[in-house]
Amino acid sequence: MNAPAKSVCLVIGAGPGNGAAFARRFAAAGHRLVLAARDVASLATIAADLPDAHPCPYDAADPASAAEIAQIESRLGRIDTLVYNAGAAAFGSIEQISLDDFEQGWRVNALGLAAAAKAVIPGMTGRRRGNIVVIGATASLRGGANFAAFASAKAAQRNLAQSLARHLGPQGVHVSHVVIDGVIDSPRTRERFGERPEASYLKADDIAEAVYGLTCQQPSAWTFELDLRPAAEKW
Repeated sequence: MNAPAKSVCLVIGAGPGNGAAFARRFAAAGHRLVLAARDVASLATIAADLPDAHPCPYDAADPASAAEIAQIESRLGRIDTLVYNAGAAAFGSIEQISLDDFEQGWRVNALGLAAAAKAVIPGMTGRRRGNIVVIGATASLRGGANFAAFASAKAAQRNLAQSLARHLGPQGVHVSHVVIDGVIDSPRTRERFGERPEASYLKADDIAEAVYGLTCQQPSAWTFELDLRPAAEKW
């Protein structure tokens, strides 16, 4: 008798920090992992510490990269969970930000999600089950003086996720959007923010736990939007 096939989780934007934390959490739950990002060396490092993890070079800004998803499914099985963690950010006033910055942000955050979703949806709707989790930001909900490019791209991503949720929910596919409202703990943010209080940092592993929980919800009580912030965050 053959062993049951493992669930396959594709993490797009599987770099250090949140991406690696998502990989660890889904690996701990027994998922086969596909780790997709541009930085091949970083992917190899993350995958080396996990069982059944498969690195996949992937450029979320290029919709042609989504063609790789069909190859992944032919080798490893249908993707049950897509965690879309890819993002691009450029900050500055409208006068300072170039149109190339605007386009790059939109391509990674919105067009990249659309391309990946189109690739995984047929298998998910065919089985009438699956999860698509989109990782957003505070800027998904509101703009700021120096957030013209980033906020417009993340808002487009959020609206796309909402459209997907309304379309795919009746077909058995759970689409959710996670607003990360705070500073994520990392060596880079520690260096940037210096003596920021410990309680004001989001922990990547705790974010991953919340994201994993979304994929375990029953259809009678699905969450579309989950906002995550540390207890000390002012909001």
